[in-house]
Amino acid sequence: MSQDHPASPRHLVSIDDVSIEEMHALFAHADRFAGNPRTFADTCPGFISASLFYEPSTRTRLSFESAMLRLGGGVLTAAEMTSSSVVKGESLADTIRVVGGGYADVIVLRHPSEGAARLASHFSPVPVINAGDGSLEHPTQTLCDLYNLHVERGRIEGLDVVLAGDLKYSRTVHSFAFALARFGANIVCVPQPGFELPEYVVKRLHEEFGVEPIRADARRLGNLASNSDAVYLTPQKPHQLSLFTDARGWEVQQVDAVYMTRPQTERHSSKEMSETQYLRLEKRAMAAESLRDAVVMHPLPRRDEISDEVDADPRSIYFKQAARGVPIRMAILSWLLGRIDLDVPLPKAAEPSLAVPSGPNPCPNPSCISRTETRHAGPRFHVISETPLRAACAYCTREISFGLVGCSSTGVYHAPGAAAVGQIHFHHLVLLEDEAAAVRLGFRPSAAPDPSARA
Repeated sequence: MSQDHPASPRHLVSIDDVSIEEMHALFAHADRFAGNPRTFADTCPGFISASLFYEPSTRTRLSFESAMLRLGGGVLTAAEMTSSSVVKGESLADTIRVVGGGYADVIVLRHPSEGAARLASHFSPVPVINAGDGSLEHPTQTLCDLYNLHVERGRIEGLDVVLAGDLKYSRTVHSFAFALARFGANIVCVPQPGFELPEYVVKRLHEEFGVEPIRADARRLGNLASNSDAVYLTPQKPHQLSLFTDARGWEVQQVDAVYMTRPQTERHSSKEMSETQYLRLEKRAMAAESLRDAVVMHPLPRRDEISDEVDADPRSIYFKQAARGVPIRMAILSWLLGRIDLDVPLPKAAEPSLAVPSGPNPCPNPSCISRTETRHAGPRFHVISETPLRAACAYCTREISFGLVGCSSTGVYHAPGAAAVGQIHFHHLVLLEDEAAAVRLGFRPSAAPDPSARA
């Protein structure tokens, strides 16, 4: 076992915070914990986990608390934050500093604002675990989902997985899609009409994993995909797909798993509410030849998107899936508290972020934590690419737009495409909305004419 308290806490905010090697190591520890979970009470004695849930939860909260108790630790629960000091106006940053300052050794946080867990990690002296932030991510659910594929299929690489239902607002789907792409799995998107994967998710899948979306011929999925425009996403065959011209789309033949999701009505706008019948997985759909060997997964809770008659099907593993959340979360807690070693190389350190200078918040996401938590944490950005210069919100990861780029060292601003921008050190970058903002902040124009400005 390693030290009781790591000098610098490791946080689990995004599925990107865990390397593929670390995931495999966590699965191995989860297998060990699952063998007899009652025999590990000597793993985390004296440690306390705090559950800070600003949104309702059953499985995530209880599985984390069960995991901590089975490890021999204790739990503090704030499952209904409306009865906490939040109603008195306490900020998330202050709450985190108080709870992490002596009450608990690890914080499990669920929050409605996207990027809340990232912000919390900036203020917490103890590990922060993201238990869901808005519609952005749910990394421990993703680790649970991946672990279930590991148990049921023995591998994740190369699997064909159907994601069905509300793909727009489901944070579990977003995290899962990124992780599947990292493992080299193939994804068939079967969305509820109007609730397709967000553009920023598809864009990231394309840019980071070479995924090229293409229309899917999902007739072999039977009535599951009868009213949906299915899309095929794969990091395996990008060049083949770019040359694919069959109007019917890439034929879906056999799939390994169907991942159903409920309508995320708590995040739907009034304009998006619809009387259109939601996708439903029924017994007759499971008779499709392509689903013969497919396991049925669901992050739960469900509504009517999976018929009760499917529960008896041996391919349905969603209740096993929920139960396996305990051993994988035992592994996560033990790891972040320094009680087990994964014995794998550490992932690459995250790129630093910069504070946005005074002015309008450039993040386009109205649900971003930077728009609500303004007292202690202003907006920040990180660089996506240097040539051309692109940046994203450091909290919710949405790409931001800017009209000019300033250098805090020289006090000069340039057009985003100017050659001089490439010479600005990262820590001197200042993203500016327009010329008026540049002048207000004391920047002056570049002396030399900028050819890109005339283009």
